[in-house]
Amino acid sequence: MNDVQKTAVSVSEMARMVGLSRARFYELMNEGVFPSPVYDLETRRPFYSDEMQENCLEVKRRNCGVNGKPILFYASRHPLGSQPIKRPARPKTKPKRTSQYNELIDSLSSLGLSASAQQVEAAVNECFPEGIQNLDSGEVVRAVFLNLKCQQL
Repeated sequence: MNDVQKTAVSVSEMARMVGLSRARFYELMNEGVFPSPVYDLETRRPFYSDEMQENCLEVKRRNCGVNGKPILFYASRHPLGSQPIKRPARPKTKPKRTSQYNELIDSLSSLGLSASAQQVEAAVNECFPEGIQNLDSGEVVRAVFLNLKCQQL
């Protein structure tokens, strides 16, 4: 695994050293497969000393827990030294709006009013036939908000 060991490592680092997730490492620790960490008296942080690291690495190598019970580990998904395969990013839940009124829609939403781009555009055209380019944004939000609220009644 790793020839050079530190004097002390965190639980997370110990889990990485044996090739397990932190959650799975904790499960196996609670079952007695891996030894429990010791705690620093000053910081109260758990850690594994160099000797305990050896024990954990030996458990993984021999497939036998410190409790004497055999344990089978899944094979690594990628060989040591190579990078894991990156999963494609999840698509965003909300499609990106292409409306020129995105800021206005966001402002209305923060006031508890959800409106589509078409609704906002119609309200803007009704309230401000000359356009909103040189107007105070607060004035525009207020007028559009009131217009859309009146339509809902």
